[in-house]
Amino acid sequence: MRMRGDGRPRAGSGACYGPQRHSDTALLWVSVDPRADHPSQGTRPTGVARVSRSGPAAVALLVLLCATGVQAQAPAGRGGPPAAPTPRTQAPIDLTGQWVAIISEDWRWRMVTPSKGDYASIPMTPAAQKVADAWDPAKDEAAGEQCRAYGAPGLMRGPTRLRISWLDDMTLKLESDYGMQTRLLHFRTPTPTQGAKTWQGVTAAQWQFAGGGRGRGPRFGSLRTVTTQLRPGYLRKNGVPYSASTVFTEHWDVHTETNGDRYLVVTNVVTDPLYLQAPFMTALHFKLEKDGAAKWNPEPCDARF
Repeated sequence: MRMRGDGRPRAGSGACYGPQRHSDTALLWVSVDPRADHPSQGTRPTGVARVSRSGPAAVALLVLLCATGVQAQAPAGRGGPPAAPTPRTQAPIDLTGQWVAIISEDWRWRMVTPSKGDYASIPMTPAAQKVADAWDPAKDEAAGEQCRAYGAPGLMRGPTRLRISWLDDMTLKLESDYGMQTRLLHFRTPTPTQGAKTWQGVTAAQWQFAGGGRGRGPRFGSLRTVTTQLRPGYLRKNGVPYSASTVFTEHWDVHTETNGDRYLVVTNVVTDPLYLQAPFMTALHFKLEKDGAAKWNPEPCDARF
């Protein structure tokens, strides 16, 4: 141990010292030299504490000063515990960006409002058909219900663009220009407000991992989301209903072509014990827009189109 003439540790010693006795007290010196990791920097002043000569007290304080002093001087990002992983850092696929719907199937139901009674392909119950047969867009407008076809199960099948971004490390935000809706995908378990049902509901999200990990090659996967707490709305714009008991499950996958084009495939499953005899399953396709800002076209809900 290198000491100065006054009993203090010399610069560059990079350690904790003590006790050094002076008459009826003991001096505890804490010296942490940042030059060990940053050679171009000078030495910071050492710390000193004066306590009784009592052995146990001196040793206890020495341990405390060593721990706090070294921790305070430790360079950022070195020597500390690694940052905890988050859904954002663990994402096996990148969903962020602006995606445009590819309407290559079911055009007559997705691009225009179908006529009353056009319920083909939806496994409706008799109760659902009764509601749909009574559909009247003018009544929806008068009741302020013009967004009934823009709830999460109906919106995703519309002629929309989606903007997906990270709201924070635990939450993805999904925005649509069609109907100007926003839905949050929560990777931590959300706490739904009892009785507060909304068009976009409450969505719980979870990554589904496959392959890779622990040096076994690339890791890939997909996203699974489950949406509940939905306000009753329409699966199809001509009044085909879904109820407040609906559970809307989605599986999100991203595919990249050899030319760099990226596609988002969302497989949807709608279950509703009141209005569906069986799960209603569809697959939706979107393409990433590299110049999407100029194409974003927010339009409010419309009960007729």
